[in-house]
Amino acid sequence: MAYLGSVTGSLLSTLFFIFAIAAIGYLIGAIKIKGISLGTAGVLLVALLVGVLFSNVPSFTVGSKTITFWSDSVKSLFGIVSNIGTAMFVTAVGLIAGPKFFRSFNKKMLAYLLMGLTVITTGVLLNVIICVAGGMDFAMGTGLLTGALTSTPGLSAAKEAATAVGENFADEVTAGYGIGYLYGVLGVVLFVQIMPKILKIDIAKERESFIAAGAVSIEKTEKKLFKIDGFGFFPFCFTVVAGIVIGSIKIPISSSSYFSFGSSGGTLIAGLIVGHFGRFGKMDMEVPKTTLNFFRELGLVLFLIGAGVPGGVNFVKHFNWLYLVYGVIFTTVPMVVGFLLAKYVFKLSIFNNLGSITGGMTSTPALGSLISVAGTDEVASAYAATYPVALVLIVVSSNLMVTLGL
Repeated sequence: MAYLGSVTGSLLSTLFFIFAIAAIGYLIGAIKIKGISLGTAGVLLVALLVGVLFSNVPSFTVGSKTITFWSDSVKSLFGIVSNIGTAMFVTAVGLIAGPKFFRSFNKKMLAYLLMGLTVITTGVLLNVIICVAGGMDFAMGTGLLTGALTSTPGLSAAKEAATAVGENFADEVTAGYGIGYLYGVLGVVLFVQIMPKILKIDIAKERESFIAAGAVSIEKTEKKLFKIDGFGFFPFCFTVVAGIVIGSIKIPISSSSYFSFGSSGGTLIAGLIVGHFGRFGKMDMEVPKTTLNFFRELGLVLFLIGAGVPGGVNFVKHFNWLYLVYGVIFTTVPMVVGFLLAKYVFKLSIFNNLGSITGGMTSTPALGSLISVAGTDEVASAYAATYPVALVLIVVSSNLMVTLGL
């Protein structure tokens, strides 16, 4: 009974913090300074601060009762929250982009693929140069890079390769991820808001021309389709399940390592496919836009909370000013290089430019911010087109850098 009470107390405490972080985060995110705000990313900032609190005050005693802030069970719960949030958000993005994604293949698709290649390659080259010239080991460097690119699959690949060498190297990868993650999120979120202002973009006019240019004729079937539920929960949940299955498929890349899309990449692919076809036999698989918007926002919030709190703990535990500077470099340089390439070489519109940047940086929170700035979720198409190639490259590169570097 004592054990049950302890678990229940821990669960209730975690639930309290989850909703408290969300409430305070939205308040902070609503604050605007010269038209710039954190938006939903305010939730991440609060989550990171709570993680700092957990790190410094893991537990305290009230009378005869010890209240534990941070334990393996609490850490596990936040991990579950992060995974659920990622699945919700990315699935919603895939379903939103799906109806137009496969119907709009043109020369821009090549630009998006090259954008993903450029962003990741730039980050990898910077990591190699800094590790070789600065004497930083590749475990820490690759952890910083995956954090700067907010890439959980990249982190997993790097940890797997580092574990084969030694557990201490795996800890360095995780520490680097935590340090690079903070600016990795906030930097891109602010970038997609600041650039339109620097370029003095008329958002309303740009949105009108952007939507008109992206208009695609979508044929609707005249056959009577069977709908399971009016809210679209069934097709949404079905897509998540299919995405997890896709993400679990392991593709060998060497005798001792493999590649997989993970739950984030798998659910994006499943969302694009289900969103494209909109049906399964005579079953209606379309999800109402209101439902998708709800899942997208809820998923983003849960992801930020679930990833932010552990990120704050790791940030304090392994903080180093030099590593923080490296993390800023790993986020800023690839992002700026990608933006300039999209603007001056590929001639992409500002929304497609920034959408592909969020995809190339594998930044889930930044896409949410860009949708808010643009006033249309059509920007998700550029994200969806760039994200897969960036995901594959960062996973493969992370594995190779740690394996060859150590």
